Amino acid sequence: MKQWGMTPPTVNAYYTPTKNQIVFPAGILQAPFYDIKHPRSLNFGGMGVVMGHELTHAFDDQGREYDQNGNLHQWWNNKTIAKFKERTECVVDQYGNYEINNKHLNGRQTLGENIADNGGLKAAYHAYLEWASTHHEELPLPGLNLTHRQLFFLSFAQVWCSSSTDEATNLQIEKDPHSPPRFRVIGPLSNLPEFAQEFSCQFGANMNPKNKCEVW
Repeated sequence: MKQWGMTPPTVNAYYTPTKNQIVFPAGILQAPFYDIKHPRSLNFGGMGVVMGHELTHAFDDQGREYDQNGNLHQWWNNKTIAKFKERTECVVDQYGNYEINNKHLNGRQTLGENIADNGGLKAAYHAYLEWASTHHEELPLPGLNLTHRQLFFLSFAQVWCSSSTDEATNLQIEKDPHSPPRFRVIGPLSNLPEFAQEFSCQFGANMNPKNKCEVW
């Protein structure tokens, strides 16, 4: 590696399919994504989800077309591809129904990022459960009546807290492959049964819909 796609202080991360490479610049390894003094629940919900997100990009609608050497060719069989496309259509429809500023999101334009958001959240949550199963339970955070499983989800949602003008949001809907921050939280959480379980969301409610999308 002789050249990076981002500078060290950048608060971001990326996956390069032609190199089968994931990069986490130093800038993202700080709060709210990660802090060595934070409970593991917060770190897994922040940086852990970012790591899962980039890993899932290797198996999104574009990344899946590249093999382990970064070469572009079909390495899945036709049955697997058909099943994958069937599952991704659920995600296209789900995000296409989200609306902000009287504009619907483009579920196909944002498909790759939405797959990565959903897969990253699920992978990181199960990684946290695996870690917690072999370690002593962490002390609760003072002043918050929340379990560490709930704090995992709170940490995930917190990293997407943001403010944007209507003009910037409208431009993002038109051009950006990422969904607006609000739906990067709502979408993955509403698809994950474990979230509804931890927060006792009534079945059929907005955050616990009867029909959920799952690609990975």
